[in-house]
Amino acid sequence: MLVLAVDTATPAVTAGLVELEQATSVGSAGVATTAGVRTLASRVRVDPRAHAEVLTPQILECLTEAGRSRSDITAVVVGIGPGPFTGLRVGMATAAAFGDALNIPVHGVCSLDTIAADAAADLAADSELLVVTDARRREVYWARYRDGVRVAGPDVTKPADLDAPHATVIAGSASHVDFFDLPVLPVETPSPAGLVRVAADELLVGAAPRPLVPMYLRRPDAVERSYRTLDPTGA
Repeated sequence: MLVLAVDTATPAVTAGLVELEQATSVGSAGVATTAGVRTLASRVRVDPRAHAEVLTPQILECLTEAGRSRSDITAVVVGIGPGPFTGLRVGMATAAAFGDALNIPVHGVCSLDTIAADAAADLAADSELLVVTDARRREVYWARYRDGVRVAGPDVTKPADLDAPHATVIAGSASHVDFFDLPVLPVETPSPAGLVRVAADELLVGAAPRPLVPMYLRRPDAVERSYRTLDPTGA
């Protein structure tokens, strides 16, 4: 299964092609079936003002590098935030457009869950992971994870107001993890493989995707202007 993965919930514009297949292993507990994830091509550019300009070219570059065509893609996975309004909608609109044009399913996943999935390999047993990303306005988006499961969040708050007494390690935005006195894991933004890992179970069983609903967590900065009728005198 060839999956197109995109995320624009952070300042990083991420696109990639990921091969997903069922992997079977035999261990002491018996036969286990897991998701095999292999990245064929990936593009990441950190530029909070260039989401719309670079995302589609990145996707086309990935197709060329992998030697695949758009018709080979069987599903799309997209980060649905939390993230700032303008950047987030670029990725979701692009994912929806590819899904509609190719008549393939589009699965949305929490972008913080993706960072947690990428960080899982470096977690010690009984760790509690805090993930933070840039929410602007001197705030962070955050969520907490234990044993790979989200136990709190996502939410948005100022770093000083974030109460995470049980967190033992942190991952996410490099300019925000230092606000917290925790060991830092080197995972800053969602990766194509992480996006697919989060959606893997649904992809492999052919589950119908849920509606794409962006996680803004607050009102957008840009609001519709309110007009009023002016007095002819200009008052």
